[in-house]
Amino acid sequence: MSLLAKILKMDCKQVLEPQRSCVYGVIFVSMLHQLPKLSGSPSLEVQSTTAATAEDKGEEEMMMAASEGAGGFLHPSPHPSHQRVKSLKEMPGPKTLSNLVEFFWKDGFSRIHEIQQKHVQEYGKIFKSHFGPKLVVSIADRDMVAQVLREEGPSPQRADMDSWQEYRNLRGRATGLISAEGEQWLKMRRVLRQKMVKPKDVAIFSEGVSEVVADLIKRIYILRNQEEDGETVTNVNSLFFKYSMEGVATVLYECRLGCLESHIPQSTVEYIEALELMFSSFKTTMYAGAIPKWLRPIIPKPWKEFCKSWDGLFKFSQIHVDNKLNDIKSHLDRGEVVDGGLLTTLLKSEELTVEEIYANMTEMLLAGVDTTSFTLSWATYLLAKHPEVQHSIYKEIVSNLRKDKVPDAHDIPNLPMIRALLKETLRLFPVLPGNGRVTQKDMVIGGYLIPKGTQLALCHYATSYQEENFPSANEFMPDRWLRKSNMDRVDNFGSIPFGYGIRSCIGKRIAELEIHLALIQLLRHFEIKISPKTKSVCAKTHGLLTPADSINVKFADRK
Repeated sequence: MSLLAKILKMDCKQVLEPQRSCVYGVIFVSMLHQLPKLSGSPSLEVQSTTAATAEDKGEEEMMMAASEGAGGFLHPSPHPSHQRVKSLKEMPGPKTLSNLVEFFWKDGFSRIHEIQQKHVQEYGKIFKSHFGPKLVVSIADRDMVAQVLREEGPSPQRADMDSWQEYRNLRGRATGLISAEGEQWLKMRRVLRQKMVKPKDVAIFSEGVSEVVADLIKRIYILRNQEEDGETVTNVNSLFFKYSMEGVATVLYECRLGCLESHIPQSTVEYIEALELMFSSFKTTMYAGAIPKWLRPIIPKPWKEFCKSWDGLFKFSQIHVDNKLNDIKSHLDRGEVVDGGLLTTLLKSEELTVEEIYANMTEMLLAGVDTTSFTLSWATYLLAKHPEVQHSIYKEIVSNLRKDKVPDAHDIPNLPMIRALLKETLRLFPVLPGNGRVTQKDMVIGGYLIPKGTQLALCHYATSYQEENFPSANEFMPDRWLRKSNMDRVDNFGSIPFGYGIRSCIGKRIAELEIHLALIQLLRHFEIKISPKTKSVCAKTHGLLTPADSINVKFADRK
């Protein structure tokens, strides 16, 4: 059977994945998000007692200043003038046929992160890949990544998202912060950052998130009692998915869905089931644009499922936005003052149209659920396997928080090990194994001339495991992120899971808040242990970097 015939016989997931794999998650730049990349600041340090200096000025301003040359910590050496600048033709990389064999015959779609490392070993830290007419230059060097991100203009372009735009044109939908580019993106970024970037603005979400965390703890007590040993919770990612859904609803929609209740309202059950199905199908269809339009009559399923997934996401957001809009109108009609959170502020300010609010809420929902749930799942898995690290973090919590104190955003700077735990978890298991950029000018990177308009893949998974960036890189060592003194800095472009600069994840601080507060309360209530049902769990790539198997751990009462 010919290669083309075999491809045409494959199911929609397999047909769609070559573009996904070739860029190592380049276009997953969109996830929360904008999703969720942990260290958006030029300084990636965890401070021991004081809040980051960016708190008052705003982290985004600090990043923008750094990217324009006002300080910073990595200065890639300029290319020596006596060396010849090489062309893209001279750049090494895998052949198109070998890529097709790797991904179609060897199940490369589930191990894109591993292939990323394999290609770095074979071709070096900068290499090119061809998939048909598409050329992608992959970069797996900390200093080269820093160079690309520091030389960005005011509105960096992430990747080709034509299929996203086509869907929006087809349905008459607006673009959100993830899918927008240029001036439209800048406008929305300016509006949304007012309530999502500065720590003091995000801190107001602490109370709502803490209520969701309390329900998470109650749910764990119920679930573990269903097991024979009275302590094990199986498939914690399902639990954390519901926590993340509830947390996102609290922040984005200013309402509760009841995801963590014992008797979940039927309408919420239907939403959860639809969203779980939607996220699952979305990851296998988000590259429907990879199939030429002329092939859609022959292979219609990918594009239909792609549109169906977006339809469901928009419907879910639109219901909750409309509910809040009607609530605001009823208060105003009675002459009452209306106060509220993010959604209320956006609706009252009218700086974005209602259609733009639908789009942004939809895209932030997409970015904010799986990313948070996967990270919490990996963190509990690592803590169960490393009790000495867990004990150290627990001691820090006990020493810095009163027993009756419900933690909030203001407590986080005093818990450097909690922050380091999150950083190290995301170094080992970055939700997005790669990030993408389209060059907006000619650049010389690694001795090669990269023309304007070239698609770049920034290989964050590979740089996270390089020994020169992180000694003992395969080891789980959260304390590598701790500052030893006020003069010490822990700086590394080798792991930037929340991105960097003006186009870093706008939901970074919200995601951190949800994860930090959950981890603090989990460790206060439980000792997380290996269970007889605990398996060795590896990562797989399924759009995002996910656990390849269910994570089962014990939540034993603290003595």
